[in-house]
Amino acid sequence: MKLYRIKKSNIDNKGRGLYATKNIKEGTKIIDYVGKIITNRQVDESDKYDNKKPIYLFTLNKKYTLDGDFSWNTAGLINHSCDPNSQYDGKGLKIWVTAIKDINQGEEFTCDYGFSFEKDDYKQFPCKCGAKNCCGYIVREESRWRLNKKFAMSNKKKLINNSR
Repeated sequence: MKLYRIKKSNIDNKGRGLYATKNIKEGTKIIDYVGKIITNRQVDESDKYDNKKPIYLFTLNKKYTLDGDFSWNTAGLINHSCDPNSQYDGKGLKIWVTAIKDINQGEEFTCDYGFSFEKDDYKQFPCKCGAKNCCGYIVREESRWRLNKKFAMSNKKKLINNSR
């Protein structure tokens, strides 16, 4: 029995997601993230991997990247959350998804996509996860403090300007 099923996502209201078919314990391997192994040079030179559209890339090492942008990569349906219940793991040229906490039957699988915080590039990736700690954009956990600080500063300026 598969640990997941595909259905309409609660996070991506236009898309689909993966949902647990039974209760899953922390540490359980859920699904392989599959695709085509390409060189990092191919990523740099191809228009396919433009950040203005969805991309499904995992850097495997200094030379290779896994391109998961294929209809047969079911793990590509896992949506981002600022409070994920699973994570991407890997070894060598393989990537898979593992539960990082107990997951209840019927719960949507989520991962932190790990997008970087560079200039204002993050603005093109709004987050819809609805988690209490959501920063509003798909940015890796280690960088979210930058957004929180940035928004706190802009809100402080608005308060000062409104009190004048």
